[in-house]
Amino acid sequence: MDVAEPVDVRSWRAELALMYEQRGGRTVLAQRRHEGPLVVQKPLYPEGDAVCHTILVHPPGGIAGGDELHVDAQAGVSAHVLLTTPAAGKWYRSTGAWAQQRVVLAAAAKACLEWLPQETILFDGARANIETHVDLADDASFIGWDILCLGRAGSGERFAHGECRMHTRVMRAGKPLWFERALIAAGGLFCTSPAGLGGHTVFGTLLAAGARVDELVSVCRSERAAVGATGVTRVPGVIIARYLGDSSEAARMYFQRLWKHIRPSLTGRDAHEPRIWKT
Repeated sequence: MDVAEPVDVRSWRAELALMYEQRGGRTVLAQRRHEGPLVVQKPLYPEGDAVCHTILVHPPGGIAGGDELHVDAQAGVSAHVLLTTPAAGKWYRSTGAWAQQRVVLAAAAKACLEWLPQETILFDGARANIETHVDLADDASFIGWDILCLGRAGSGERFAHGECRMHTRVMRAGKPLWFERALIAAGGLFCTSPAGLGGHTVFGTLLAAGARVDELVSVCRSERAAVGATGVTRVPGVIIARYLGDSSEAARMYFQRLWKHIRPSLTGRDAHEPRIWKT
């Protein structure tokens, strides 16, 4: 008989569903629905009506064992949406139950969706399952990144116990563009091997899918992080950039510089940093 994993009775289940439309040249948040402690602030337009910036807020401030977070965001025809978070995401130590985050993003014809959260911090002992699924129409664009920090290095804490499962999938018109799974077990071979993380505590991936991404490889390869190792490659229709090191700030600054090259090419608009990144 299967034994269910333990669930903390204090755990939270939260869902957030957002639907954007373009109306008269303005991207609007046409529908929103939330259940539990996961909400958005009002739509913001720091770069004009065409692009809607939205900040996803998780009031508890962290994710504990047994918590489940589900985000579903859809950009309608010709809409342009930028989603970000107000601060680093924190995954707390678990007594046994897994914490879950599932993000589903969809962009319709001629739409652009940007998923640019601040970094994720795994506390020692965390058990995290992180899924990101992206579905794109034929001529839609996507830019997204994730930065993961193992432990709280600034406090002297290492990620000595715990696990993280990651699953990322990008589809276009029902066909796979990018598919990746990772299992990070504290102290495991992947964490320590030079073929894996090599003992480093911060790693990140940036993905961009859209027209003309092949032309961006050279300029993206010309960028380097202040500290840490970087690499840029591509598969058909997708450019992939990696960071590996020990500084979440260096990873974030590196990805932002890449974004400033990629966004104008994919969308025809200069990169406009959300104000929340500077607070």
